[in-house]
Amino acid sequence: MADKNTANIGFEKQIWDAACVLRGNLDASEYKSVVLGLIFLKYISDRFEDKYNQLVEEGDGFEEDIDEYTSEGIFFVPAGARWSEIAAKAHTPEIGTVIDDAMRAIEKENKRLKDILPKNFARPELDKRRLGDVVDLFTNIKMLDHSSEKDVLGRTYEYCLSMFAEQEGKRGGEFFTPSCVVRTLVEILQPFKGRVYDPCCGSGGMFVQSAKFVENHSGNISDISIYGQDSNPTTWKMAQMNLAIRGIEPDLGKYAADTFLNDQHPTMRADYIMANPPFNLSDWGAEKLRDDVRWKYGTPPAGNANFAWLQHMIYHLAPDGKIGMVLANGSLSSQSGGEGEIRKNIINADLVECIIAMPTQLFYTTQIPVSLWFLNNQKKQGGKTLFIDARKMGTMVSRKLRELTDEDIKKIADTYNAFVDGTLEDVKGYCAAVTTDEIAKQDYILTPGRYVGIEEQEDDGEPFEEKMGRLTAELSDLFKESHRLEDEIREKLGAIGYEI
Repeated sequence: MADKNTANIGFEKQIWDAACVLRGNLDASEYKSVVLGLIFLKYISDRFEDKYNQLVEEGDGFEEDIDEYTSEGIFFVPAGARWSEIAAKAHTPEIGTVIDDAMRAIEKENKRLKDILPKNFARPELDKRRLGDVVDLFTNIKMLDHSSEKDVLGRTYEYCLSMFAEQEGKRGGEFFTPSCVVRTLVEILQPFKGRVYDPCCGSGGMFVQSAKFVENHSGNISDISIYGQDSNPTTWKMAQMNLAIRGIEPDLGKYAADTFLNDQHPTMRADYIMANPPFNLSDWGAEKLRDDVRWKYGTPPAGNANFAWLQHMIYHLAPDGKIGMVLANGSLSSQSGGEGEIRKNIINADLVECIIAMPTQLFYTTQIPVSLWFLNNQKKQGGKTLFIDARKMGTMVSRKLRELTDEDIKKIADTYNAFVDGTLEDVKGYCAAVTTDEIAKQDYILTPGRYVGIEEQEDDGEPFEEKMGRLTAELSDLFKESHRLEDEIREKLGAIGYEI
């Protein structure tokens, strides 16, 4: 079994395993806010204390001046809420109240965090002795190499999100998209500079991976602006904390809100849109949005929001913007509710640049097969669409879960880049560049298998006549054995009074 390639999970798993002792009688959704809240509190406290000690050394008396911190993007942590003070009370009966009070004090001093932090540590169901043990564990993070601490905490947050998604099953998909899927979107879109938008942002994974991409390619994270929205208040808060740990300041709207009915960014036009919307959402408010300006290519059916999501994103796209999104495979070929006509209109508008059929078992939450759609307002290969069949890619990392490896993601991105550059050669069973006319002949169905064909089999060197003779002889023997077993079964049934 391969190691997970989403992170070096040694330390992250230690945190997870130790924090799991806190679980007790709490369900996963409540426990999630406890663990992630502690990671966040430790992170902002450490950043504050580093700056605090630096100001003390300078000796000018500015260590309690809030502006000294906020000017550098550091959250101000008031006295009484600092980790050193929390750690000192780790093994007192009041530790839960101490942490809740710390969260309230931090929110009061930092408007961006207002009503975002969890304040549920004093509840009776949470074992205070175990909570103290986990506080001790987090205190020891300081023993790590200082320069990597931010990344370790960020990775730990991301790892815990993935584990909660696995525990919560279907509900986990509301806040977590597997890292390898997000990285595939990011490596193809390459969001170096501009506005990045996710209309159903979950815990903010698309934004984290975008920031990592910029950093890994020696770019400046301040060159991208983050916009997003989510309808689930708990998930919206998780995203705010996840991005704060990464030093990313997003605009996720003023509050959690339904994207279709209460668009938090109505006039924003994004350079890059990345999303994993809920698959086949049925109750999305279609009756209230009949004549909505977003439905340029056709009114989406009330029973399925897939093409509502797609058109919402197209509407929010800048003149030279790109979209990368995850959709259930049904959207590639469905004709019900006018979906076929909407798909046809989008294809004829020359927006669809690439379709990738993904392997199964990538998600903790669903076995529905999915594809990645890439749309581009300024396609370099006008009148053509790239199809990639990646269904055979990936490595099983557990009995139920598959991940795309770094090599898989690079191969897909390289294939896309070759298509854009005009240097791609079709590969049977894997990729094909197809004209819009050819897609029209297939009734505007976008299933990659229709266009890439079947992988060519290697010649095994056995002459055709010999192979057919051998195979038919083997088949004849199998038929004889089948008849023998059939007679034996009849005989045994007859012996006990049953005739066939």
